[in-house]
Amino acid sequence: MPVGLELVRTTPEFTDTTVPPALLSAHRVGPAVWGRLRVRAGRVLFVFEDDPMHVVGLSAGEQVDIPPLRVHHVEALAGARFVVEFYRMPRD
Repeated sequence: MPVGLELVRTTPEFTDTTVPPALLSAHRVGPAVWGRLRVRAGRVLFVFEDDPMHVVGLSAGEQVDIPPLRVHHVEALAGARFVVEFYRMPRD
């Protein structure tokens, strides 16, 4: 992520049974917004849709940064707990 971004929002904690359906299918963060998925427990697979072979397997304590407008989806495995943080440049 670029230097200087500030945290603007964090989702509630999701589990493999509470993850919103929108996160399970192709979606993206908006322009000038970066996301960071942080896994708190279990395992989550993070797939960049523009490169389906680019699957990031994440375990508790690991994270993946999500660039603006990059299409992706999440696969939460049994026992997973995670949050998504959203960052942007400070407004003057």
